[in-house]
Order: sequence, then structure tokens, then C-alpha cells
Amino acid sequence: MKSTSNRITLNLDGNAEVSLKAFIAPIEYTQRNYHVEWDALANFRVVEPEKQHPTSVFRAFLPPGSVSVGECWQIEEGILELLRQLHPNPRLDLHINNGDSYGLWACLRAYNDKVADVVFRIHAEFAIEGGRFTPSQFAGRLIIDRIKEEIVFFQMHVPKGTLNFDVYWNTMGSDIGYCPQVELCTGRLPHGVKFTASIRKEKAERALISCFYKFQRINWVSLAEALEMAPAQQKPVHAVSLDGPLFDESC
Repeated sequence: MKSTSNRITLNLDGNAEVSLKAFIAPIEYTQRNYHVEWDALANFRVVEPEKQHPTSVFRAFLPPGSVSVGECWQIEEGILELLRQLHPNPRLDLHINNGDSYGLWACLRAYNDKVADVVFRIHAEFAIEGGRFTPSQFAGRLIIDRIKEEIVFFQMHVPKGTLNFDVYWNTMGSDIGYCPQVELCTGRLPHGVKFTASIRKEKAERALISCFYKFQRINWVSLAEALEMAPAQQKPVHAVSLDGPLFDESC
């Protein structure tokens, strides 16, 4: 454990092991009913509900050097080993990639002398029989005991939403849908921790999304604010209507 000014380094004891639980709930909805008609999707289930992993695997989430709160870094591709607990064929090179879909990023959200809180975001998909399953994203959190160099809490999950995955069936084409739970987790989230330095989780998540999508770096305003600002700045309002989200891989 090292700290220099407002920067810290992180490490994990590679000799320890972590027991991860994995969950994939039955898919509840697809727009074109693929989750009923396509056997591979209807039977999309966890490979190993519980598995022991060497802590060294989680070093893929750690920064290569010292970092400060709010700073982002790229995660190493070794995290594929964790995704294989969910499904045997994960991949990071997405079927559809316009240049900003690929990536694995983490951000230091908070720390004190005892613990560090890391928030991360991963884009990955699974090759399933006859096609592929692409979650909107894997959002996650890793809390490390800096003194013992152990994992206190870990969660990597597909966030809930109206639609949270895209799927492609080779014989039929694309579809979108909702799965209530795709998750890897261990430990308990600590509460009431007083940090030396921190940012809100939402700010860390915005920093991460900006690592993927350049348009997220724009300071967007609501339509109501835009209508007020336009006359004052003598600028027109350019409105675009979309039928799906731009800020994840579910559409």
C-alpha cells in the first residue's frame, strides 16, 4: 500500500482465492420473441454458479501505476477468465463496433488509508449457438482492503433497464430484450466508510462512459433548457429523435 500526495497505488495478494457467485436469470422479453423460439437463448444459463478464482485474476482491474480519485485506466483482458464463469465463450471484440464500442475501463472513486473503491465498465459479448448475445454493458465495483491486499466486495453486472441486451440470430437477424440479472459477485458492500478523497459514483460512471463515447464529453442540456438558451444565444435547436439508447451496447 503506497500513497503519494493525493495519488495511491493498489495491489492484491496473488496467493489468496476468491469465491464468486454467478447468476443469469431467465430472459423475460425480446421484441421478436427470440427468447421463446431460439433454443440457445431460451436456455441461456450460468456455466458455474460458484467458483474459486485466484486473487491474481483481479489484478487485471488495477492501475499500472499510481492514480488519483477520478482518474481512469484501461483494464487488462485477463478479466475474460471471470466472464467464462457466466458463459464459456465470452469475447471483447464486439460483433458490431463503430469504433467506440470496444473497451474495458476503471476509475478510482474513493480511498482512505484502509480501503479503495474502484468503479469499472466493460463491453463484452457471448458467442452462443447460432449467434451472439451482447449485454448493454458490464458495470461493476471493486472494493479493496489496502492493508491486507484483499477483496472486500466485487460486483460485475448488466444494469437493469427497459432493454439491456442486443442479440443476433444468424438465421433471423437482430433483436433486443431484457434479462433481469446477469451478475458475478462476492462480499458485502461496506457502509458508513469515511474516505480521505472521493467523488460520487455517478461522476465516476460519467468519466467511464466518456472513455467509450466521445459524444458523452459534450455538456448536454435538457430540451427545456435548450429552448430557453436558444433565443438568448441566437442559435437554432437541432432535435434528434431516437428509438434506442446511444450510451450502451443494447441497441
